[in-house]
Amino acid sequence: MTHRRDKTRRSERGTLSPSSRAAFVVRMFREFPERIFSMKQLVAASGGNSRDARYVVRDVVESLVENGVVERLSRDKFQLSMAQLPRYEGVVDMIGSGAAYVRVEELESDIYVNQRNVNCALDGDRVVVVVQRQSTREGDCPEGTIISIVERSQKQYVGVAEVSHSAIFVHPDSRKLPMDIFFSRKQYPSVKDGDKVVFRITDWQQGDKSPRGVITDVLGPQGDNETEMHAILAEYDLPYRFEREVEQAADAISATISDEEYRSRRDFRDITTFTVDPADAKDFDDALSIRRLKDGVWEVGVHIADVTHYVTEGSVVDCEARERGTSVYLVDRTVPMLPERLCNELCSLRPNEESLCFSAVFTLNDDAEVLDEWFGRTVIYSDRRFTYAEAQARIETGVGDYAEEIGVMNDMAQKLRRRRFKDGAVSFERAEFKFILDERGKPLGVYTKEQQEANQMIEEFMLLANRRVAEFCASREVGGRRVPRAMVYRVHEEPNEDKLSRFRDFISRFGYSFKANKGRSVAKAMNKLLAEVKGRVEENAISALAVRSMSKAFYTTDNVGHYGLAFKYYTHFTSPIRRYPDMMVHRLLARYLAGGKSADSQSLEKQATYASEREVLASEAERASVKYKMVEFMQDKVGEMFKGNVSGMSEWGVYVELQDTHIEGMAYLRDIEGDFYTYDEARFEVVGRHYGRRIAFGDEVWVCVKGVDLQRRTLDFEIVLSNKR
Repeated sequence: MTHRRDKTRRSERGTLSPSSRAAFVVRMFREFPERIFSMKQLVAASGGNSRDARYVVRDVVESLVENGVVERLSRDKFQLSMAQLPRYEGVVDMIGSGAAYVRVEELESDIYVNQRNVNCALDGDRVVVVVQRQSTREGDCPEGTIISIVERSQKQYVGVAEVSHSAIFVHPDSRKLPMDIFFSRKQYPSVKDGDKVVFRITDWQQGDKSPRGVITDVLGPQGDNETEMHAILAEYDLPYRFEREVEQAADAISATISDEEYRSRRDFRDITTFTVDPADAKDFDDALSIRRLKDGVWEVGVHIADVTHYVTEGSVVDCEARERGTSVYLVDRTVPMLPERLCNELCSLRPNEESLCFSAVFTLNDDAEVLDEWFGRTVIYSDRRFTYAEAQARIETGVGDYAEEIGVMNDMAQKLRRRRFKDGAVSFERAEFKFILDERGKPLGVYTKEQQEANQMIEEFMLLANRRVAEFCASREVGGRRVPRAMVYRVHEEPNEDKLSRFRDFISRFGYSFKANKGRSVAKAMNKLLAEVKGRVEENAISALAVRSMSKAFYTTDNVGHYGLAFKYYTHFTSPIRRYPDMMVHRLLARYLAGGKSADSQSLEKQATYASEREVLASEAERASVKYKMVEFMQDKVGEMFKGNVSGMSEWGVYVELQDTHIEGMAYLRDIEGDFYTYDEARFEVVGRHYGRRIAFGDEVWVCVKGVDLQRRTLDFEIVLSNKR
């Protein structure tokens, strides 16, 4: 039947009039814009082979070329002109093969660009791309060609130098730069073979084999811990040192507290005050005070280092902090937002010292209900510095200095916590894994850091302060009505239905159900599920995907509330040493306490968006440093066997998380013994084609460490045994 239809079509085309034949040729180019046609192909496609047909087709094609509709690629090769195709402006996202995806704001899906059509564009470049082929299947991307580069990315890269007599070839660490970069040995004589260097691409012209660039820094020998940590920071465009000008400006800030400053502040120096921080903390930016006002009524102060007292808006130090956006916490170090003079000295609430603070002070009853609140600048005296372990001991035993005060505060914190979860907060509490490092930064082991009541005590009072400051700043009362004010919020939107749908499909594989789809019912169902899976082999896989199914928190002036915390108002007020938005909030709070007008919302939104972007980069760098230490820890364990659980899957491999250390690596499907395995996406499992053996999420497997690559931060496993058959 199909054969007869094709013959009919050919017969119909064979009877085309010259005008119809011309229209058919034009339609061929329009319908297949990516194809290159010869004159012979066009004549045959139009259903004719007579001399008249050939003349008509030739005249049509020549006319199309003359009018710029069709391009002549060679003597007898033609293609629809790029000028006739839909074009868009977007940003390049390069992949390891040299191909790219172009992200276009107005399109739902990215545009795929084959390596041969990238035309010297690089990752992060803003380009103009034309679409040559629309997607024909759901989930596929349209395909196109990059025709021009609007703006080169200023992104910097890190790579390993291979030095010869006259040349330096740098092998980039990033898979998004899939080619070596050439530099003149004469221009960079200090670079040694095996050094890691930071470089930037300046140009890449058509016809050149590789891009041109400049080396901006030499980090040191590959494999050295200091080199590798700095390399991670450079890779994510994060600073790893302060410029001398910034350090000098910080050093010049006076530590003297004037009599006038004392008089302008509320005095808490005689009230019991202490800090609770990790044992290895170097800066103490928050403290708690407590005193009994009368039976059943307590005053609790949340005291935050008054960073903005010392850092004037627009100063050198302030501009540097705004540029950094946040402190960065790598495996072995903190890269601070502020110079040491501030974060470890002036703004550190050290024990047995007077300190300037910005405080949120609450009057609470025994049920942890807020009866009254006060915000303002204070002076405190920290009586004691507790580690979390020391505070936890006071909670558990009731013995030791300040045990009564800590006990009362913990009791109130637990009530605040229970109320928060009753209101619909989501309980994402995963164990935190830390590395034991030697003096050179080499990982010796892994341990679990769990949240205890002492951690929760500090968390709940910080959450209370953040929430009430946000609510206070959100509006003011004028003539009996609330008038909104510009404010920087920390928001968390409701979960996306598409993500929740994928999450439901995933957990159904384990026999769990998740029926909620909107509002607080999602949080309630999520908490119930996470409690149900706790301690089971699939816990990590399900909790990890649960986190990914939720929205990401970010900074904005548009308050939509914080879904995860179940707060209508929320901001970041309690860590101005390490987060620039907290400094913004301190200034806004001071402005509104003084009766000032609402701040400029557009300016605040711009700064909030930038702070969110810097936070994402810092998080990615932190994860990269953890990944590096995981790979480094496994470096001498190639060939050894470990027990793990399947933690993820893709069409080319299975991710396995080791049970003892929670280190994750990938086992390629092609390496699994005994069969040819393929990924069944619908069932979240891989299946052996011949024997039907199945490996699913959460399954316990034995793996052999096959290889490690420190430069790429990858860990290769080989599955050698599975309990699923």
